[in-house]
Amino acid sequence: MPRRYLVTSGLPYSNGRLHVGHIAGAYLPADTYVRFLRARGDDALFICGSDDNGVAIEISARKAGTTPAAVSSHFNARQKADFAGLRIDFDVFGGTHQPGFADLHTRISQEFFKRIFDQGCFTKRTTKQLYDPVAKRFLPDRYVRGICHHCKDHETYGDQCEKTGAIVDPLLLINPVSQITPGQAAEVRETTHWYLRLAEFEKPLAEWLQTKQGQWRPHVLNFALGQIKNGLPERAMTRDIDWGIPVPLDDPDAKGKVLFVWFDAPIGYVSFTAQLLAGRGGSPEDYRKWWADPDSAIVHFIGEDNTVFHALIWPAMLMAEGRHQLPSYVVANNFVNLGDAKVSKSQTAPDSPVWVEEFLKRFDPDTLRFYLTHIAPETSRTSFDPADFVNKVNSVLVSKFGNFVNRYPKFLIENFGGRIPDAKLTEADQAQLAAAGEAMKRIGELIEGFRFRAAMDEFISFVSSCDLYIGQRAPWKSRKTDLADTAACIATCANLAHHLAIMAWPFMPGASERLLKMLNAPPGPIRWTPPPPFAP
Repeated sequence: MPRRYLVTSGLPYSNGRLHVGHIAGAYLPADTYVRFLRARGDDALFICGSDDNGVAIEISARKAGTTPAAVSSHFNARQKADFAGLRIDFDVFGGTHQPGFADLHTRISQEFFKRIFDQGCFTKRTTKQLYDPVAKRFLPDRYVRGICHHCKDHETYGDQCEKTGAIVDPLLLINPVSQITPGQAAEVRETTHWYLRLAEFEKPLAEWLQTKQGQWRPHVLNFALGQIKNGLPERAMTRDIDWGIPVPLDDPDAKGKVLFVWFDAPIGYVSFTAQLLAGRGGSPEDYRKWWADPDSAIVHFIGEDNTVFHALIWPAMLMAEGRHQLPSYVVANNFVNLGDAKVSKSQTAPDSPVWVEEFLKRFDPDTLRFYLTHIAPETSRTSFDPADFVNKVNSVLVSKFGNFVNRYPKFLIENFGGRIPDAKLTEADQAQLAAAGEAMKRIGELIEGFRFRAAMDEFISFVSSCDLYIGQRAPWKSRKTDLADTAACIATCANLAHHLAIMAWPFMPGASERLLKMLNAPPGPIRWTPPPPFAP
């Protein structure tokens, strides 16, 4: 395994607030992973930023009666605050159209497009496209909705079926309707675009994906390989809209066209890395150490709806461009529902704690980090249940974790002057400390394998064993008859708490820091290794 990791989270559209489903899918597991890598001693960069270009932002600006720039800047700032409130600590949170990032992002994206063009991987084609005769403009994929031509029973946008994840041909949508003029049936007219010939990459993509067997989650691999088996259609990488990166071609037909947002968005991972390293005093070209060096692992964390882009289209783009390495891992999580339905921006009350901003007004961020990891949608969709959230926090974090770490200090203060006693440990004490080391090892292995839910279960299981341990050792009894035995138990508890503080760090950094402070642990970065016993 490489010891240098570049970790990304899918770029959120800067046209709305973040909710618990976003966090559970692409951001919290990535932050947990990065914290573990760094505690293990690895070199890691954590890259993200807002997706500011394209149709979604333009639609939001139209509805709000403002500009795309104003919308994207507003929500970029709010999203950044939400992430900070949850202690999701990116090295950089940029934005594809934000000041300080837009110029470099535009340059790198246009260079990327031009290089693929020069490699002969695009086909210029005049084709039919849906058109709004009232608005007098062509309709990109996200500007039209209709019944999916694959499943024939689900209304979706013209790029990807929201039910099955399959790539949609907008011209094959059943009863397509414009999203600009409400209720307006879309017409078919001719326009010119540049198409990436994805079919030419089917064989190399399939061969590359086969090398990921046993490493990637099966549902990600199966989905991607299934799409290849069905055949990858050509995909237009340009659009007829006003908001985006101009197509960098000296061709009259390119005038007024921009890059497809899903072409430039993943390039944001590259441009934000370049901007970050340049801001640290280096050259923008320093990013190649991370993006072109096989000693670096590139790990993408995404939601299920982005699988087709990260497992197929983005790797095809990288193959065509030829100067960057392909992802080492694509870690896709399923959706988190609210009850039986997907969290909806339009149907969820604005003051609901499902929104991160509202949640942080009422609860400690570690409680959400704990619960979303506990229900992590790694292999199937899960549900955010407010009643279950309260129950799990009380029954696990309070009654187990909080109970144990607050149980023994009373004895430490009352019987040993607040200092760790010098004690000869019993076999039971030594066995529990050995179990702590084994639990840390197992949790680390599970995090490394992207099994965050199982890692949290292992943490909870070990916390329960610590509760059971102190209950069986019963220092409240032994301190009346055998203070040496009490000393051994309490010294063991303090060291167990130190282990727990380290194990909690990737999941609940605030709780970890508070516990380390309570223990008066030596300062310095957290290391993923059993800590030495506290000196008396």
